[in-house]
Amino acid sequence: MRLTSIHTYPVKGCHRLDHDGAFVRPWGLAGDRRWMVVGADGVGVTQRDTTRLVGLRASVRSGGLTLRADGQPDLDVPEPAGGEPIAVRTFRSRTFPVPARRAGRAADEWLSALLGRAVRLVWLAEPTRHIPAGDREHDTGDQVSFADAYPLLLANTASLDALNGWLAEAGEEPVPMTRFRPNLVVDGASPWAEDDWVGRPLRIGDLRFRAAGPCDRCVVTTTDQETGVRTREPLRTLGRYRNVRQKLLFGLNLVPLDSGQVSVGAPIVVEP
Repeated sequence: MRLTSIHTYPVKGCHRLDHDGAFVRPWGLAGDRRWMVVGADGVGVTQRDTTRLVGLRASVRSGGLTLRADGQPDLDVPEPAGGEPIAVRTFRSRTFPVPARRAGRAADEWLSALLGRAVRLVWLAEPTRHIPAGDREHDTGDQVSFADAYPLLLANTASLDALNGWLAEAGEEPVPMTRFRPNLVVDGASPWAEDDWVGRPLRIGDLRFRAAGPCDRCVVTTTDQETGVRTREPLRTLGRYRNVRQKLLFGLNLVPLDSGQVSVGAPIVVEP
């Protein structure tokens, strides 16, 4: 098995960045989801709420972020250095408030214009737990970015091929891997092999990870990541074939055990 692609999402819900290599930290890939758009209530605004976020192309630069979108000027946003942190939540329920720093008026106005609603941009200076412990069989530990629950998401190309086979049988169009917004994509495994990796350590290149559990999918997977158009698939088909205890599963959550560089092409070994 090999690592075939690497992706980050600098602002939660934004368009992906593709990488040949990335640095793994305890809370995930460097630069991944350390920023989040929030509403006036301090709750994260994601593609569940607005598909306009697919048009946000954010890139990490030294000491900050650059925001880009069609029809708007590029905006450089520095990492906030001061000011009183505000409490934010990734979701309205079942999440802890965590302290984040406001990016400032320029970023707020830029994003409010893009999304057509009043929002703020915040930065997570110290990745920390924001979901309750004990909800999952294999916990994340105390460090995670603004990712939904776990530091990293891995997806298997063979599982996508199997899913697209089911879609074809139903007369539906295939979906690309981008619908599932993974960080790491593996090739060379059998379809749904990742189901058997849960709870086991695996090695990607020189780094160790723990397979924390399968990923329960939401409406974001029905959103075209280039256009923002939303349909019923692939959730309907996942509901038919991959419904486990009312969770529609695709992908595998990972927790890093080491820090260091991973690169496309690295071998992947699942340990006993």
